[in-house]
Amino acid sequence: MENSLDVDRLERAVKSVYRDVAEAPDEEYHFETGRELAERLGYPAGDLDRIPARALASFAGVGYHFDLADLRAGDDVLDLGSGSGTDAFVAALRVGDAGSVTGVDMTDPQLATARRLRDEAGLDNVRFERGYVEDLPFDDATFDAVVSNGVLNLSPDKRRVFEEAYRVLRSGGRLAVSDIISERRMPESIKNDEDLWAACIGGAEQVDRYTRLIEAAGFEVAAVRDNTQYEFVSESAANACQKYGVKSISLGARK
Repeated sequence: MENSLDVDRLERAVKSVYRDVAEAPDEEYHFETGRELAERLGYPAGDLDRIPARALASFAGVGYHFDLADLRAGDDVLDLGSGSGTDAFVAALRVGDAGSVTGVDMTDPQLATARRLRDEAGLDNVRFERGYVEDLPFDDATFDAVVSNGVLNLSPDKRRVFEEAYRVLRSGGRLAVSDIISERRMPESIKNDEDLWAACIGGAEQVDRYTRLIEAAGFEVAAVRDNTQYEFVSESAANACQKYGVKSISLGARK
């Protein structure tokens, strides 16, 4: 964790942004949202047709990784930073009624939206819990797969996030994430900018360190790929991307 970060202030900034995304998805942010983004990143249109449209309106993912997750019927899946539920609902299509999907999120408006949409859709095998990705409220060896999309860069303690993901996975379990990383180290002025952190830029880890943190937690990294379809939209975010090589990747690993 960066010693100079004001973690409480950072958490407030992140919650504020994603509260707004939940309640006003059509507003302008540093990043894109919505179904058009999901389709461009690689989500099959057939899957998106089968999940609640309101969840898709708040979708703010940065890549597609369900091919890396290798979800199977009957799997128990955990979605870290589940937001309004898009990835949880897609995962539910993969695991079927014999499986389960649990989303965890720290933002109350996102949880309220996801739970309402789940109830309206009658998805009995999906639940959403309040919690932090650094301190998961689940027993050891509970899940077959852990997925996350555009969230882990927001954590100031990524080492702990990957340790927790490893802990709650069963033996042979899969980790599949899409996230924002950087090719070059960013200055403290960016890393301590709460607005850029909440925009998924300030907390972007250098890619080599990112994969080392995953491996240090015990995972074997199997695949890393760039998501060239993803771009930030605000000028300040785009400038940081150009100068420091900030970009989206998808990664698959196994316990």
